[in-house]
Amino acid sequence: MTTDFTLVFLATLALTLAGRLWLTLRQIRHVAAHRGAVPADFAERIPLAAHQKAADYTVDRNRLTIVATLVDAALLLALTLGGGLAWLHDFWSARLAGLPYGLALIFSVMAISAVIDLPFALYRQFVVEARYGFNRMTFGLFCADLVKHTLLGVAIGAPVILAVLWLMGAMGEFWWFYVWLFWCAFNLLALFVYPTWIAPLFNKFSPLAEGEMKARIEALLARCGFRSSGLFVMDGSKRSSHGNAYFTGFGNNKRIVFFDTLLTRLAPGEIEAVLAHELGHFRHHHVVQRIALMFAGALGFLWLLGQLIDAPWFYAGLGVPAQGTALALILFFLVVPVFTFPLKPLGSYLSRRNEFEADTYATKNAAADDLVRALVKLYEDNAATLTPDPLHSLFYDSHPPAAVRIARLQAAAG
Repeated sequence: MTTDFTLVFLATLALTLAGRLWLTLRQIRHVAAHRGAVPADFAERIPLAAHQKAADYTVDRNRLTIVATLVDAALLLALTLGGGLAWLHDFWSARLAGLPYGLALIFSVMAISAVIDLPFALYRQFVVEARYGFNRMTFGLFCADLVKHTLLGVAIGAPVILAVLWLMGAMGEFWWFYVWLFWCAFNLLALFVYPTWIAPLFNKFSPLAEGEMKARIEALLARCGFRSSGLFVMDGSKRSSHGNAYFTGFGNNKRIVFFDTLLTRLAPGEIEAVLAHELGHFRHHHVVQRIALMFAGALGFLWLLGQLIDAPWFYAGLGVPAQGTALALILFFLVVPVFTFPLKPLGSYLSRRNEFEADTYATKNAAADDLVRALVKLYEDNAATLTPDPLHSLFYDSHPPAAVRIARLQAAAG
């Protein structure tokens, strides 16, 4: 059984790795091949130079993705069949026992992964983003963010991991159900406290100033029956020139947040249309649906882990001779992405369907032409490619391709 599972794991990893690399290479070739001309539907709206910048930006990001994908696969093999996790187990089990051992083991794997990812994060921010004029983050701010994220991760992660490990060891055969209940409760709590306690650690949030913009937004919220705890502007420009807007929070603690870069680029009617789109997600209960789907998926995965946790072939087949709750948790979450890669198109499809529904809602509560103009500006400002590879888009894109989305909106505008 051990040999069989090892072979299944290696075969699935090889297929997944090949699939990811193939899709990324398709994206690079397709975008580069269409670099020379702006698509006809955008020829009067997007300058050729902006189109070529988006193509080059997309190609550079995907080249980095290829390297990161290969490194991630190498790290996975090193930790499993390469003996890395077995070595960490031997190291920590000789010094600690029980919950402290499990916490140290899990944090060790997380630290190794973070250290390996750090050069990619630096290159992405200070080379790729800077090359195209998007980076506004200083190295000092990058380091400050890194320290904050690390301290926050330890402060929140340690008690959560300890609670999960305790439940796994103390709740008997159905421990996975109790872990699921705890995990759901934790995530709901995080949604509630994030806007007030966590987000301000990294950005400054100022109330939206009085004026035409705020009046239009409040009128839109009233028409749509949406209650929020405030309208805020975030100083996103201190890190990047990319623009965005989003909802955050849960229940009565919902906030509407605009990047300052977005407000300086879009006209009031265009911002109203963008917000109407976001309100469409709220009206169609997309956020609740996503949370429910996430919770259902977590229950299924935890149940599966419950079936594997006492199976010797699961550990041995992945290069770990010992058994335990912490080892099972690490191994499971290391290998799950390998086996679930074929499901990515389903998640992308559901997300794109939600985007279409939100667009339709927006056209009923704001001007469709304003939304079209806003999206075109955002595509240009964020250097989003107008010519993605169709198959790559099918697998990865949470939003519909630009040409398809704009065409539907123009049809709605009449």
